[in-house]
Amino acid sequence: MLKIISLLVLVVLVMASAISVVYSKHLNRKLFVELQQLNKSIDSLNVEWGRLQLEEGAWADHGRLEKIARTELGMLMPDVDSVVYLKP
Repeated sequence: MLKIISLLVLVVLVMASAISVVYSKHLNRKLFVELQQLNKSIDSLNVEWGRLQLEEGAWADHGRLEKIARTELGMLMPDVDSVVYLKP
């Protein structure tokens, strides 16, 4: 009788171990898929960040700003005689 109970306990433990292995594999695959999605998201965000940096550089171009200052704001460069340099 003791052998049968021991055998049943071992069978239950082996089944529990097998189920936990299957569950851990499933969880591992699920987390790997999530990791791949996050990496893809990181890549797309890096591409967008680079595009935004290029766009910012284009908007802050000195020639563009000077053209806007002259045409839209009516600003002009001051004469050389009217510029005052201050020493710190």
